Amino acid sequence: MTAARYRLLDLVIDVPRQRVTREGVPLDVQGLSFRLLACLLRHGVDVVDFDALMAEVWAPAVVNEETVTQRVKLLRQSLGDDGRSPRYIRSVRGRGYQLCEMPVVEADDVPRASVSRRWIAATAVAVVLVVAAVAWRLAPGPAAKPSATQELVQRASYYASIGQRDNNERAIALYQQALSASPADREARIGLSRAYSARVCLYNFPYPWAQQAQTLAEAAVAAEPSSAPAWSALGYARDCLGDIDAAIEAYEKALTLAPGDDATRASAAYLYQERGRIDEALHANLDMHGDPSRIRFRDVQIAREMALLGFDEEAGKRLARSFQLYPDNVFSNIAWPRHLFLHGRLVEAQQALDEAMARNTPHVELYVLQGELALLRDDRDAALAAFVHAQQLRPQMGLPGTLVGLYGPNAPDASWFATRIGAIHDEAAHHTLYPVEWLELAMLLQAQGQRDAALDAVQTAVSKGYSDSAYLQVSPLLKPLSHEPKFAAAIAAINQRVAEQRQRVLAAAWCPPELRQAPR
Repeated sequence: MTAARYRLLDLVIDVPRQRVTREGVPLDVQGLSFRLLACLLRHGVDVVDFDALMAEVWAPAVVNEETVTQRVKLLRQSLGDDGRSPRYIRSVRGRGYQLCEMPVVEADDVPRASVSRRWIAATAVAVVLVVAAVAWRLAPGPAAKPSATQELVQRASYYASIGQRDNNERAIALYQQALSASPADREARIGLSRAYSARVCLYNFPYPWAQQAQTLAEAAVAAEPSSAPAWSALGYARDCLGDIDAAIEAYEKALTLAPGDDATRASAAYLYQERGRIDEALHANLDMHGDPSRIRFRDVQIAREMALLGFDEEAGKRLARSFQLYPDNVFSNIAWPRHLFLHGRLVEAQQALDEAMARNTPHVELYVLQGELALLRDDRDAALAAFVHAQQLRPQMGLPGTLVGLYGPNAPDASWFATRIGAIHDEAAHHTLYPVEWLELAMLLQAQGQRDAALDAVQTAVSKGYSDSAYLQVSPLLKPLSHEPKFAAAIAAINQRVAEQRQRVLAAAWCPPELRQAPR
């Protein structure tokens, strides 16, 4: 069964809009939960076994039956269903799941005068058919067997899509083999660029890998300037090198060429957030053209943007859920303990951080947070140990080395300060820094006794887009500056900018209903 809209008892499910309502009230059914519901609707009241669910909802990701069971549980919670006395979804022991009632296909309610919308829908179907035809031609078979290079690239792309360090390394090895056989292969060049960038951004490899990624992406752009994937790969490399405005420029070029590229849209959204354009970031993350659940870190980004805009309750619910459901997602593991930390829930933050650390998804931000929590407990030794771990994990990154120097047993000498401060100024002369790098400069200057210069650095961070006023007020790393009028002015500037953006979000047609109902 395929349709645009279904009725299941008192539920109305609008598939193109990925929207579920009960008596006109939207329910929180998104991402994988919506895809699971849509899959069950397609099968009517037939039992859908675990293998079919994994293939239709999760592929190409590899999951197990427990993952399916947990997602069904979440979907039931969103629908208000009870697994012990189900109304909508029934468990079939040892087999899978089925709908309790046959869904009814509802008539298309789009007015016939809406020719443009119908044309767009028809075009989308045509695109799907074209993609299917291309996939059929590339699939192994007697009619059109792919070349050896194509097979290598296809397999590499599969491993890269999983999002784990070991699989990223498998992807790199396969892309390298493909390029050895066909040095000009565009897909292999772009894929290897992205995998090298992932080494730096996700898996703590040294920065020269991102430089190699940029070189590969630049070659791909030069060979085919109209290639959206090449521009997107260039944006990713620049992003991993810390060149934030150049990364945004490349991502936006990719989106101009391919407006439906949701992964690039999410990457650009992250950088909009970093530059203080939080309302634009939220809009971009909500304005997905395809299946939003395929954007791995989107939910965490949306929750972070909501938190920055002051929608704390909704953000907290989303982050707690992500932390529970995705124990292998490093950004979920960072975001929830950090959220608790920023809200002064320090005991809970430490507990969540301990759990995140036990999940074996190491990241610099986890260790820095561990050090900050230790400083708030006046445990300087534990803080230093955490900062040392962060430095060991990514020695090329500036902040961990700065913290090790500032909180080490021996006070740094003048030459150490000069080197680190000079390095930041040199970077700023060559490209736009992430705003948080100006906060690192403020830490160095305050430790050196240059209080006014440190406060100027904080204000520069804010002017460049830094938007986390809660962090400025909670973190012990900037505490010596916290009673200064200039520091209070920086926080006030953030709050005013965020309040204006919050009002724009609430006034926008795309604003999620749960935000309109959020307490002020």
